[in-house]
Order: sequence, then C-alpha cells, then structure tokens
Amino acid sequence: MKEVKVIGAGLAGCEAAWQLAQRGVPVRLYEMKPQKMTPAHHTADFAELVCSNSLRGDRLENAVGLLKEELRRLDSIILACADATRVEAGGALAVDRGGFAAMVTEKIKAHPLITVEYGECSEVPEGPVIIATGPLTSDAMAQAIHRYIGGKDYLNFFDAAAPLVTYESIDMEHAWFASRYDRGTADYINCSMSKEEYEAFREELIHAEEAEVHGFEDSKVFEGCMPVEVMARRGADTLRYGPLKPVGLKDPKTGREPYAVVQLRRDNAQGSIYNIVGFQTHLRFPEQKRVFSMIPALRNAEYVRYGVMHQNLFLNSPGLLDRYYADLRDPMVAFAGQMTGVEGYVESTASGWLAGVAMACKVKGEEIPDLTRQTAIGALGYYISDTSVGNFQPMNINFGILEPLGYRVKGKANKNLAIANRALDIIETIRTTESEVLHEDHH
Repeated sequence: MKEVKVIGAGLAGCEAAWQLAQRGVPVRLYEMKPQKMTPAHHTADFAELVCSNSLRGDRLENAVGLLKEELRRLDSIILACADATRVEAGGALAVDRGGFAAMVTEKIKAHPLITVEYGECSEVPEGPVIIATGPLTSDAMAQAIHRYIGGKDYLNFFDAAAPLVTYESIDMEHAWFASRYDRGTADYINCSMSKEEYEAFREELIHAEEAEVHGFEDSKVFEGCMPVEVMARRGADTLRYGPLKPVGLKDPKTGREPYAVVQLRRDNAQGSIYNIVGFQTHLRFPEQKRVFSMIPALRNAEYVRYGVMHQNLFLNSPGLLDRYYADLRDPMVAFAGQMTGVEGYVESTASGWLAGVAMACKVKGEEIPDLTRQTAIGALGYYISDTSVGNFQPMNINFGILEPLGYRVKGKANKNLAIANRALDIIETIRTTESEVLHEDHH
C-alpha cells in the first residue's frame, strides 16, 4: 500500500498520521524540531501547545464542547491524550502541557506503521501528502507552498481580523437594517450612537489596554490595516470620517442621521454571524468585550471571534481546498491545521482527523464518511471551503456555522443542546461504520 507523507507533527499532523496508521496505511511523518525551532516552540515533543494549556469548554451547549465529544467518539489520539493528562480548570478541558505532548509523542513513535523523520522540508512533495506545518511554517516551506499554490492571493502572512458577533445577540432596538443612501439591498445592520455615547466610547477606546507584541510578530505591517484604537487617537472625529461615518444612514426611529454609526456586515451565508466593519484591533480580548459593549446595540453581544492582529500564515482556502481539506486540483495533496483557516487547538485536531481519514479512504479506494454541516467536524470543513465567505479569516468552531435545526427551541442553551444531540446521532452512525473498517484493518 502507498505510504502517505505527513509534514509537521503538531496537533493536526499527529492526528492525521494516527488516523491513517490506524486504518492500515503506512505513514512517514516529517518534523523539523528540534533541528530547527520557531520562536514559539520550546521542546522537541510533538503536539506542543504554544499558547494556552486549555482546550476550552467541555459542555455540549458549547460548540467546542461538541467538537471535542465528536472527536472523542471517533477515536482521536489528541483527545485521548488530553483526557488522560487533564488538569482541573472549572468547566474547561485543560491539560498538563508537558505530560500531554510527551504522551502524544510516545504513542506516535510507538505505532508500527508510523516512521518519523527529523529535518526541515522545503518542497511540497508529490501526493499522497498532508501538509500540516502550522501558522509558524518555516520560511523555506512557506515559499514552497506559495510556489505550489501558484498565486499570492492564496497566502496571507498577516492576520488582521475584525471581531465577529452572533446575529441573535445584537440588540435590534438600537439598530436597523439598511445600506448607505438605501442603495441596493439592506445588507448592513446599523448601530447608532449619540454624541455622548460616541465620545464616551472613543475615550475608553483610546485608553484601553493593548495586547503585547510577541517577538516573532512584525510590527511593520500594521500600517496597511490600522487598528481602530489608533484611528481613535488621531482625532475626535477620525472614526466618524472612517468606519463610524453616519453619512447616508437615517435612523428609522428618529428619521435623522445619527451622530455615529457602527456597521455590521453578514459574515456567513446563513446570516447567523456578523462582522464589526472596520474594527481591526490590537486590544486584549477582555478589553474588546468591555469597550465594544459601550455600543448600545452590542451591549450583550456574543463574540465568536475577537479581533486579532498578528503574523500568521494561513491559506485563503475557499476556492483552493475542498471540504476534506484536499487541493481541488489534486485530491492526493491535502493540508491540515491552522494554516487551513481553522482557529484553535481542537479545530486543528478536527481538520487533521478529517484530512487523515479522507486520505486513508482515497489510498484504499473506499468511500469517505460524509460529515455534513450538521456535525461540528463537517461544518469546519464546509467553512474553510465555502466560496461565499467574503474576506476569509481563520475561525473557531461555533454554532453559527452548523446547519440550523429548522424548528424553534426555546432558550439558547436548549437550542445548542438540540443541535449537539443531532450531531452526535450522526457521529454514532459514522462511528459504527468506522469501527467495522478499523476492525477489518487490524485483522
């Protein structure tokens, strides 16, 4: 049977390698550490957690809780090791960082079908291959990927994203749908602010605490996408001539143009998630929540992603990858992990799981399990391959990208639980089929 190359032994690469090997497919796993390190990595172990040691919330009413439960049921190595090295952290799954990475490394190295090779890769090899080199991919490999995809539009070296909020958390008492001068369709949600509200907001924005710039981030690139707090410092009305300009927008409640208007733009096809237009920011996450909640319509806004500005390598995946993370031009070349536009440890793991399982099926001539948008794993694959998403940016799992129920459920937690239970029913069906496949492979 054909050997599959997996490049990068982070969360996604380890998960992909494990799923391939568990299905009887030989794997050659390439890892550049410890020969070459990145500014964020400190050990030679695989699956090193470079930021927090938390894999976030564990309850099913929480989208990442559902994603973890799906992965658990589908025999994810990352989740098995995380559960085994768990440390108490309230309702979150946090792990002993060193113990977790050591356990993943040990299991991967002990698998009879996985061969580990150390050293930096600087070319995209012929398939079958899964590239999971992460957002801090080495320069040589980044250039190789750039050459391979053949277009600068597909590669972002800098991540400047405005925050995203859920539609259902916007207070429409203080907002209305309209486009400027009523041109075209009423696509924007307009959040009005009075003079007093605007001035108080700007004052807090100017003095809010910014996130520190890490050593491996490039401060030179900030000019092209100016943070909203920098604009606020440039003058009392800079924001009112920029992203908060009220021109051409009449508040239906007063019939007049407000003093300032924050616009929200739909961020997904379903209209369940909205982008705060022009709010690229370098503020710390708690500060974003505190200051932006001074906008009356966003008083109780639920954030599915905070604004971020940092150097980050990710592919502009829609139009480049399919929902199994494979190249649309060559299905035997796939990508996985944060470089595909999924954000977070568990999301990276999920992309590795799906890319690995799909590649195993292709190598063996079997049917790929159909993870629909009704599952969290499937919804992420659909998100990164959805060409209707404008200004594609990395995203965490959230219920906004899963298929809606199609019927009403009272209370948000109940609704989320109903979505989660529907997803787990589908996962159970897939698990039964997968168990049969794995059982055959081990005999």
